[in-house]
Amino acid sequence: MTMRGVGMAVARTSRWAPSVLSAASMVITFRSYERNIKQRWRAVSRGVSGRRNKLLEALTVAGREHSNAAVMYHGAMGERLGLGMTEEKTLDLLQRLGPLTAGEIAQHTGLAPATVSGLIDRLEGKWLVRRVRDTKDRRRVIVEINYERLAGFSELFEPFVVALSQLYERYTDDELELILDWLNRSAALQREATQGLIEE
Repeated sequence: MTMRGVGMAVARTSRWAPSVLSAASMVITFRSYERNIKQRWRAVSRGVSGRRNKLLEALTVAGREHSNAAVMYHGAMGERLGLGMTEEKTLDLLQRLGPLTAGEIAQHTGLAPATVSGLIDRLEGKWLVRRVRDTKDRRRVIVEINYERLAGFSELFEPFVVALSQLYERYTDDELELILDWLNRSAALQREATQGLIEE
């Protein structure tokens, strides 16, 4: 029996039918997505050497594993900090770039302005950030980190930061420049993809 058939059969006999049908639909959608990805890879790989084709496939798998590992790590970290993942990454953005306006946060994250406004409200409600007037332009309202509230948070990240530093030692400067270039380019592509999802 097909997945759709299983879903229909359960629908006739179970009060949990909507949930089961939803799960079945997700499985079917995911399998369709997998087929589409494989078809695209086959199209791209035409005329490509066998070695490069294997490398591209391995990069796809490794990229998904890396993404999953990052999501799980930041999810676990967010639970320890009492933050949602978007909240945690916005704090990271403010730490790296300094105080930003809501519009600038939206630009860097790819999130919709209304989403960013609610995000800032939540962070402000937890005393992690504050809205202040820009001293250079009083018409601008910027969001800055409340570093007193963040005291001690960095200790949670330290083991991973140390591990990454040790990993970097395995690579030459030229190799690190190549890795940096790929990370910057892939991050830009992901921001574009995020914006595309928001605009749909």
